[in-house]
Amino acid sequence: MTQAPDPPPATGAWREGDPPGRRRFVTGVQPLETGGEIPFTLAYETWGTLNSGASNAILVEHALTGDSHAVGPAEEGHVSPGWWDGLIGPGKAIDTDTFFVVVPNVLGGCQGSTGPSSPHPDGSPWGGRFPAVTVRDQVAAEVVLADALGIGRWAAVLGGSMGGMRALEWAVSEPGRVAALLVLASTAQASADQIAWAAPQLHAIRSDPGWHGGDYYDVPGGGPHAGLGVARRIAHATYRSEAELAQRFGRDYQDGEDPLRGGRFAVESYLDHHAGKLSRRFDAGSYLVLTESMNTHDVGRDRGGVANALGRITARTVAAGVDSDRLYPLYQSQAIADGVDGAEFAVIGSPYGHDSFLIETEQIARLVKLLLG
Repeated sequence: MTQAPDPPPATGAWREGDPPGRRRFVTGVQPLETGGEIPFTLAYETWGTLNSGASNAILVEHALTGDSHAVGPAEEGHVSPGWWDGLIGPGKAIDTDTFFVVVPNVLGGCQGSTGPSSPHPDGSPWGGRFPAVTVRDQVAAEVVLADALGIGRWAAVLGGSMGGMRALEWAVSEPGRVAALLVLASTAQASADQIAWAAPQLHAIRSDPGWHGGDYYDVPGGGPHAGLGVARRIAHATYRSEAELAQRFGRDYQDGEDPLRGGRFAVESYLDHHAGKLSRRFDAGSYLVLTESMNTHDVGRDRGGVANALGRITARTVAAGVDSDRLYPLYQSQAIADGVDGAEFAVIGSPYGHDSFLIETEQIARLVKLLLG
């Protein structure tokens, strides 16, 4: 008989006392858009060497459930392999023999940066007390990191999905500090459709009996794994295209199972697999905080609208969308390109939907080379 896997811990977050792996840390105090301030730590990783003029630094921004570990194998301190391993390294599109690459874990995250699972100043986890943070707050915290590293201007800022939101916000809020910008499968402001897809994910987490108002870290029996799993299933279905799911799974049954007798279709098993993986490497509180930061993303807020905000960008800009993306449709990338003087719009042709910015390494490499000249 196959032994059932051990239940996941209350959180998959990296927590103080865990092996740091390749992480480095910077601290600061961040004023928040909603008022007040938060003392914070940002975890980050670097590759390559910063030159004497600090002119060769590239900032890479991760997506919702990503982290600072963009390059390298799963190893002590890092439960997953690098999520952009095919793009960053010696001789690769983002050549670490030439560039100094910095990848921070976002404020509100759970892999070394301050988030709900991190210690509050009173020593216990922030939990449900963690404040709302916006993409603008997250970028302001990354400005502290850039200053600490002595980087006055990024040679380029790159990101996809939530990372694209932060990359775009960098170019709007700090135009003099971004020389080149690549925004992949993202948007200048969250749409009603994107917020609508996020809503049941947030409800699933908050409705889980293990949520405890966000204060589940030390509660016997673990955290809101079921709710986080439902959220991941919903999200992952939007990350892939209908055509890919049809071609890959069709109506096939999972091996040895029959849906007419309580079994699963193969595509259900696929979603179950991703839900289970996330519960062991991520935190439900961070998932909620970061999803809400994406919902409130709007580069035009208090800046006279999106058009005025995009007009502030001076970086050489490429905005690229995926032709099969049903979550961040092409028109949103086109709108970014149309709003930035001299920007180029590119289409990533792929059957893989939104996740193509992580999968289509060769196409992304061509865009990076176009950006960096």
